Amino acid sequence: MYDPAYKVRSTRPLVHPDNDYRYISSPGKWRETVNDTIEIRPSGPVRGAIRPPGSKSITNRALVCAALAEGVSTLAGVLDSEDTRVMVSALGQLGLEVSPDWKDASARVVGCAGRPTATEANLYVANSGTTVRFLTALVALGKGTFRLDGTPRMRERPIQPLLDALGQLGVRAESELGTGCPPVVVHARGISAAAARMSGTLSSQYLSGLLMAAGGSRARIDLLVEGELVSEPYVAMTLAVMRSFGVEVDRPEQGRFVVPASAAYRSCQYEIEPDASAASYFFAAAAITGGRVTVEGLSRHSLQGDVAFCDCLAKMGCRVEWNKNAITVSGGPLRGIDVDMNAISDTVQTLAAVALAAEGPSLIRNVSHIRHKETDRLAALATELRKLGAAVEEGRDWLRIVPGNLHGAAIDTYDDHRMAMSFAVAGLKVPGIVIRNPGCTAKTYPRFFEDLAQLTGDAADAPN
Repeated sequence: MYDPAYKVRSTRPLVHPDNDYRYISSPGKWRETVNDTIEIRPSGPVRGAIRPPGSKSITNRALVCAALAEGVSTLAGVLDSEDTRVMVSALGQLGLEVSPDWKDASARVVGCAGRPTATEANLYVANSGTTVRFLTALVALGKGTFRLDGTPRMRERPIQPLLDALGQLGVRAESELGTGCPPVVVHARGISAAAARMSGTLSSQYLSGLLMAAGGSRARIDLLVEGELVSEPYVAMTLAVMRSFGVEVDRPEQGRFVVPASAAYRSCQYEIEPDASAASYFFAAAAITGGRVTVEGLSRHSLQGDVAFCDCLAKMGCRVEWNKNAITVSGGPLRGIDVDMNAISDTVQTLAAVALAAEGPSLIRNVSHIRHKETDRLAALATELRKLGAAVEEGRDWLRIVPGNLHGAAIDTYDDHRMAMSFAVAGLKVPGIVIRNPGCTAKTYPRFFEDLAQLTGDAADAPN
């Protein structure tokens, strides 16, 4: 009998208000609007294997490095999502030849040898943090005036530390509205200074953007990070991608990064591994249902620090098997956890969903920077977890979650893909969870609900 894991209502497409950018996932399947809802049905133990799509974080880094390289690069495993499409579109507006084959998950990139050819551009970045931060730094290598803007939420996301660092490198870059957030205007004429200091406490993407741009500058650039660097594994990922394209960054001391004058990107064939943040939802599904799920294409040695989410699950009572090209999580009786998630903050919402099925409280610490993501994720989590009957205490940089007597509710997603995916996983355990605006998952994982339904053994097709 047809018994889908979700129901979809409404099929009106989401169209960018300026009509110059359109994203519709899976033609012939469900389409995303803010009025859609999906009802999640509880599942028995989830068992199976899955390979999530390519990493969004690696895809956008590889696109930037390939664009700045000399020669033609081919990328495999490219993620098809809103965030990657806005990156491709923006690079094209900068005069770069990027030819994606979304069906084949590949792209051909003709590099500019560190010199974008466009002299002006008005770039729409939606709500993609990687796109706005990486390209604000990249356009500084060119000559001309460039403006970057996005959604209303993007206009609330801070970027001033990056603008200040660019200023120290001789680049005139400013927040158009004086808010320290986009829209950003860059008056570019190359990088004329060789050193900058910057804060790392709000986002590691500022540093990643500067490092990648420095690799195309043909000048020695010395960057010093002051204070704690959040999400440090993402910087390690940036350095690894740069290395694959021929640029080696020196780290003579803690917090200091030196890009030598001899650095120059070289074209290559580059394979992008599956998205570890996306994998966390399937690991969590195994954990809360007492099932067993294998995610293919990842390992303990993956570039993405978010594979360490599995260590959190192990501490909560799961069994984790690390293989050469796969990770398997088996669920068991779960217990609450006290964990610093600064380094793997994109999985905070996933852990919160698992905490609902644990015995005893869970404390998530040192994640104040996620208040500046697609939404204020700590506040959003506290609000929605309470709707389900959990007791939640919220601090500046922490959440304490006590499961309680749980029940269903309609979950607001705040146009945040990770809210939708995390609470969908919670719905495999808690009856009656309805996800509002499920189409927001198109930001990084358009087929998420279909893949989740397939893994839980239910039909994956949704009504047209």
